[in-house]
Amino acid sequence: MRALQTAVTAADKVADAAAPLAELDPCLVLVFGAMPVMEDPAFASALRAAFPASALAGCSTAGEITGDGVTDGTCTVTALRFDKSAVRVAEAVTATLGESGEAGAALGTALSAPHPAGPLAGVLLFGRGVDINGSALIEGLTGRIPAGVPVSGGLAGDGGAFKRTLVLGPSGLSDRAAVAVGLYGEALRFRHGSFGGWEPFGPARKVTRATGNILLELDGEPALNIYKRYLGDYAKDLPASGLLFPFELLNENHSAIGLIRTILGIDEEAGSLILAGTVEEGFYLRLMHASTDSLVDGAEQAAEACGPQGDGQEGDAVALLVSCVGRKLVMGDRVDEEVEAVAERLPAGTVLTGFYSYGEISPMHGLADCKLHNQTMTVALLTES
Repeated sequence: MRALQTAVTAADKVADAAAPLAELDPCLVLVFGAMPVMEDPAFASALRAAFPASALAGCSTAGEITGDGVTDGTCTVTALRFDKSAVRVAEAVTATLGESGEAGAALGTALSAPHPAGPLAGVLLFGRGVDINGSALIEGLTGRIPAGVPVSGGLAGDGGAFKRTLVLGPSGLSDRAAVAVGLYGEALRFRHGSFGGWEPFGPARKVTRATGNILLELDGEPALNIYKRYLGDYAKDLPASGLLFPFELLNENHSAIGLIRTILGIDEEAGSLILAGTVEEGFYLRLMHASTDSLVDGAEQAAEACGPQGDGQEGDAVALLVSCVGRKLVMGDRVDEEVEAVAERLPAGTVLTGFYSYGEISPMHGLADCKLHNQTMTVALLTES
C-alpha cells in the first residue's frame, strides 16, 4: 500500500498539485474540503481529469485534517494505491430524512456483491450533513453487508453553517448523496477507535416523545424549552451553540451506553430538537460539556484503541480521522492538539487525512457494531499485510 497527499485551494490548482499523486496510479482518492473550494462547478471536473481511472470519494467539511494539523478553506487530496486489495464505490440519493435508511440499504446491497479480490474487509461511509438521519443510514447499510465488517466515516460539514453540504462520489459532487467505499481482500487491515472526552452534568431527562432523530419531548415538556433553559445566554445562538452542549444517551437504568447526540437544528414551532442520530422513547438524555484537555485525552484513547501496530504491515499506513465540529469549537486555537495526540500514537510515517464533521461513524469501542457518534474523535487505520 502506498499513499501520497496534497492540498489545493481552488479548482484551477488541482492539475498541477495532483500530478505527482496521479503518477502513483491510485485505486482510491479521498477528498475532504471546504465548501468554497468544493462547490465550484469546475472542481469535480478537475478532479476527474486528474484521476481518470481512480475511485473518488469524500465530502465537504467544517475543517480539514492532515498530519500538519487542522486547516480551514482548503481541500486535502489523498491518493491510495493498494498492492493486494481492491476498491468499490457506491452512491445513493438521500433527498429527505425519511430516505436515509433506504439509501443505506442500497449502498450495502451494492457493496455486498462478490468481488474477485476477496471478502469485504471494511467500509468508509460519507453522508450529507444536514437533513439526514445518520443512524438510519448506517443501519440500512450494515443490515445488507456481512456481520462484523467495520464501517467508519462521517457526515459532511459546511463550516458550521448547517445549510448545505456536499458529498463526492462516482457521479461527482452532490448535496443529496451518500457514498460508501468498499475495501476488499484478505490483506487489508482495518483498525478503528472512537472516544469522546465529554463530561455529563445535570439530571437525566426521559425521552417521552421522539420520532427517529427528532426529539419532541423530555419529561413530557417540549424538548426545546428544556434545552433553552439549560443553555441560558447560549440559547440565542442556537443551533450552532448546541455543539457545545451535546446529550449523553442513557438506557432505562440511567446507565451510559457509549453514544452522544448533538443538535443539528431546531424547530421553534414544534418545540423540537433535530439530532444527528436516532433517539428512542423511554431512554434518557443528559447534557454534557468538555474542556480542551479532556477532549485531547479522548483523542489519545481513540488512537490507542486501534490496537498494536506493525504486525506484518507492508508499505504506508493511512489514518482517517473524523472529529466533531463541536470539539473544534471547544478547543479553539488548541484544536491541533487532538490531531497531534492521535499522530503520536500511530505508526511513524502514517499519512493522516480527515475532517471535522456533523456526525462520526465508527464501530463501538471493543465491538464491530457500527453506530453514529457525535462529539467524538474517530480513527480508522488502514494498512496491508
